[in-house]
Amino acid sequence: MTDLPARISVREVGPRDGLQNEDPVPATAKIALIDQLTKTGVSRIEAVSFVRAEAIPQMADADEVWAAVTKNPAIRYSALAPNLRGARRALDAGFSEVEAVVSASDTHNRKNVNRSTGQSLDEIAEIISVAHDRGATLQVIVSTAWGCPYEGDVPVSRVVSVAGQAIADGTDSASFGDTTGMATPARVRTLVGAFRSAHPETGLNLHFHNTRGTGLANVLAALELGVADFDASVGGLGGCPYAPGATGNIATEELVHMVEDMGVATGIDLAAMIAAAAEAEGIVGRALPSQVLRAGPRTRTIAS
Repeated sequence: MTDLPARISVREVGPRDGLQNEDPVPATAKIALIDQLTKTGVSRIEAVSFVRAEAIPQMADADEVWAAVTKNPAIRYSALAPNLRGARRALDAGFSEVEAVVSASDTHNRKNVNRSTGQSLDEIAEIISVAHDRGATLQVIVSTAWGCPYEGDVPVSRVVSVAGQAIADGTDSASFGDTTGMATPARVRTLVGAFRSAHPETGLNLHFHNTRGTGLANVLAALELGVADFDASVGGLGGCPYAPGATGNIATEELVHMVEDMGVATGIDLAAMIAAAAEAEGIVGRALPSQVLRAGPRTRTIAS
C-alpha cells in the first residue's frame, strides 16, 4: 500500500446528479438542501445542470434554484453543461466552474445526447474555448469509463484516448465516471495507472456509483494510488437510469466516515452531513441507501 493522501477534496453532487435521477422535487426543496449542505464543511457543490427542460425535467428550474441559493464564498459551486448552449447558460448565470460530459462508449453517447463520441469531443473543444474566454474552468467528465450498459467493457485505451483529446484541447481537469457501477478495485487501478502514465500533470476526479456494492472499495483503491478528488452524493441520492432499482452514487457521509477514520481529512463535519442526508431523504420521500444515515457513525453508543 502506498501512502494515502493526507487530505481529499470532495465534490457534493447530490443537488445535481442525485436529484436528476429522482422524481422532480420543488425548487424550494433544492434550494434548502443546497443551503444546508453549505453548512457541512464541504468545499465544492455541483449545484445544477443546464439542460433542455423536456430532456431532463428535474433540472428545468436550474436558473431559479441557482438565483435563490445563498452563495457561500468559501464554497466552489459548479454546473454541468451537456452542450455549448448549456455552457453559455451556466456562464451567463455566473458559474466559474463548468463540467462537460462525454461517454467513452459511442453507443451510450448516442443514446444520451444523440451524437457520436467524436462529435461530442468536437463541441467540447468549443466549450473549453468559450469557458476560458469567460475566465472559467472546464472539466471534462468521461462517463462509462469502466463499462457501458450497451457495449459492456470499454477498453482502457479508448477511455484514455477520449480524455486525452479533451486534454489536448485544453481542458483544465478530467473526471472518470462509473456510470452504471461496473468498476472494481482492480479495474480502477488499471485505468488510473494508464491515465497517470499518459497524463501525469492533469488533475483527476473520480465519480463512483455503488450499483454493485463496490463504491467505497473503489475509493480505497484510488486512494492507494494517490487520487485525492472524489464525487459523492448526500444520502446516496440518485439512481442508475440503466439499472432500474439499483443504488446510484456513493453516499457522501459514508465516504467521509471511512476516510476520516483512516486519517484522511475531508474538512466535512460528519454529523452535519448526516443531518443533511436526513433532509434529503425527506425531500425525495423515500429511504435513501446510505448505511451511515441508518446506523450513524461507528462511535455512536447506546444509552444505558
